[in-house]
Amino acid sequence: MAKKIDPNRKGASSPKNVPTDVLRALNKGEIPTVNLGEGLAINTAELLLNAAPELGKKGIRPLTDDPKMGLMDRWRTSARILHEHFGDEAIDRFAAHPSDTVRGWCCMVIGLTENKGWTLKKRIARIKPFADDEHFGVRESAWLGVRDRIIEDVDQSITLLTPWTKAKSANVRRFATEATRPRGVWCAHITSLKQDPSPALPLLEPLRSDSSKYVQDSVANWLNDAGKTTPEFVIELTDRWLKESKTPETERIVKRARRNLS
Repeated sequence: MAKKIDPNRKGASSPKNVPTDVLRALNKGEIPTVNLGEGLAINTAELLLNAAPELGKKGIRPLTDDPKMGLMDRWRTSARILHEHFGDEAIDRFAAHPSDTVRGWCCMVIGLTENKGWTLKKRIARIKPFADDEHFGVRESAWLGVRDRIIEDVDQSITLLTPWTKAKSANVRRFATEATRPRGVWCAHITSLKQDPSPALPLLEPLRSDSSKYVQDSVANWLNDAGKTTPEFVIELTDRWLKESKTPETERIVKRARRNLS
């Protein structure tokens, strides 16, 4: 009998320290990761073949031919392979997969598909369940998956995401700001918001006193990004927030938002 993997494990801090039995289960797609160390340890080609054996070894060659491919490129390549084989049906086919990495590939498919009818509105709607996924990794893949589409039409993206700031789920509220950060992490910058952050106020204002620290951190990081090019905007906005919203939540956001401002 195979050894049962503890779902509450802390996870190895380094990919090379992931236990053999855990890594085997991760590569088979049987369990989700618990931290980035485990995610980095996964053999992407092996996981892809286990998730979709129909592909065969020939089908995953874009991954095996370049073993030095970076993490984001491996994810995007995996998503592209799934889409080429299964089409848009890949999204629903793998949306409930036990592996958070595989579910994350679905997010990439939503962003990359060029099939007729995939408007920005449809992409935002389809990404919502993944933005509210129970796993942190899938939630990151959600905004990364549609980031380039958001950049293509920032104004419409803000309009579509503004109602999300009123969502019951903190995960959904957080997506609204995380997906539109002027700089962000592992992604292209949004030049227009670096130059003028004010169009994003419909997203920021409703969250200035959000009860969730998960959301608070995203709002603060958004403003920290903006402060690198428009510090005056951040100072003026947060000064006003402190006057209008005298809550511990707002104070926490402002403190974190201003952490790199003198």
